[in-house]
Amino acid sequence: MSDDEERRRRRSGPVKKGQPRRGLTKRVKTAKGRKSSSTRWLQRQLNDPYVEQARAMGYRSRAAFKLIELDDKFKLIRKGMRVADLGAAPGGWTQVALERGASRVVGIDLLAIDPIPGAELLELDFTEEGADEAVKAALGGEADLVVSDLAPWTTGHKATDHLKIIALVEVAAHFAFDVLAPGGAFVAKVFQGGTEQELLKELRGRFEKVKHAKPDASRSESAEIYLVAQGFKG
Repeated sequence: MSDDEERRRRRSGPVKKGQPRRGLTKRVKTAKGRKSSSTRWLQRQLNDPYVEQARAMGYRSRAAFKLIELDDKFKLIRKGMRVADLGAAPGGWTQVALERGASRVVGIDLLAIDPIPGAELLELDFTEEGADEAVKAALGGEADLVVSDLAPWTTGHKATDHLKIIALVEVAAHFAFDVLAPGGAFVAKVFQGGTEQELLKELRGRFEKVKHAKPDASRSESAEIYLVAQGFKG
């Protein structure tokens, strides 16, 4: 091994089995007309090991690793179960659910999603009346797991954005109440400030266990965490 190779190895640090490697920093070339925020986003994408690993493994987004970590920790996905994926585009969480043994997966989004073998994808607003029945019909029964990696469009005003985030989680939770089978689970993204106490109280009344978790695949600078509710009481 050359001196340069050895220095590169030491800088990248030890890598755990199955964990993306953090390599040398790649710099984005300046481009006329590109906003500084766009340059920062490109820089972050180029240097994100989860982005590279997602491409290598055929996942449609780096977010796939978040569900993988949550499933490893909480044992959410079981062979033969039915899963509803809210805000599924581009499909990374749907891919993971199928890969980990779910027999029926329905992905729901306002955006069209390119086909995923084994999944049924609905271009649908899950907040509309009748959406719960449409999803149960597509699943062939009640869901065993409802997952949501949804995030609303933000304004930059923290108080306003927090209210929008909580409102979205509440709608997703009530959708889960309508479609989950007894014993089922609900997973949703929340942000800094956590889950509102009223919603937490309701979830704790309807599920046996309610916890928060932040996967390693969530960027360290991100305020996102995940709400995990298990053991739906019906």
